[in-house]
Amino acid sequence: MNGERRIQTVIAVDGSTSMLFFLGTLIQRLGYNAVLARSAEEALRAMEEGVPACVLTEITLPGMSGMNLLKRMKENPRLQNVPVIIQSAQADPAIRDVCLGLGSAAYLAKPVDPEALFHAVEGLSQSPGRRNVRITTSLPVVLGDGPAATGPEQDERVSAISEGGLYVRTLHARPKGAVIPLTIVVNGQEITAKARVLYGYAPGRGPFKEPGMGMKFVEISESDRELIGEYIREQLLTPAEPKKGEGQAGERRP
Repeated sequence: MNGERRIQTVIAVDGSTSMLFFLGTLIQRLGYNAVLARSAEEALRAMEEGVPACVLTEITLPGMSGMNLLKRMKENPRLQNVPVIIQSAQADPAIRDVCLGLGSAAYLAKPVDPEALFHAVEGLSQSPGRRNVRITTSLPVVLGDGPAATGPEQDERVSAISEGGLYVRTLHARPKGAVIPLTIVVNGQEITAKARVLYGYAPGRGPFKEPGMGMKFVEISESDRELIGEYIREQLLTPAEPKKGEGQAGERRP
């Protein structure tokens, strides 16, 4: 897992309110800033205010199509280098080839797979990307040998996790390079592993603005790694409810 990195903005374009809500939630859970647009025209207006890291668009939209949005962006010197990811439920290889021929950076099947979307966005990043999907969470953890405590006395918790590592919230960060045994409770199951400390942060610093340390797994069974992967996918796909008074949860205008 990496330390602080600039949060990238992804514009999602879809005519379906429910799909747009799902995409906005998913994009944010994957660690990006989500800007939502219900049409190609709305997406172009959003890009007048800020150039995104990439655009994720459906082909079929009210008004201008996703392919025409792609063409408009390629004709605009300011937007021509912004990667466009096309997503569609249409399985016709010919349509995929047309989109790629027009300059689409990727073509994803709909409904979009979280890991496929993550790797597509990270692969288009101009800065060093993450290798694994990471989510924020709150999981019991014990550093060192012994069973994982789950009561109110537990003051060290996993606040972010991926299949490659984790961030542990703690006031007692261990030295950089230290390899520490740990036990995590995921969906009621204990996972035992060893992880190396990559960096530590004092209160108010770091990617999560809380004291702790980023760690990389150096010893973990494949079954436990798969269990973490299943948990991450489950969390990514868990439906989110719009907050009271908000029309679109997860919507952020640039």
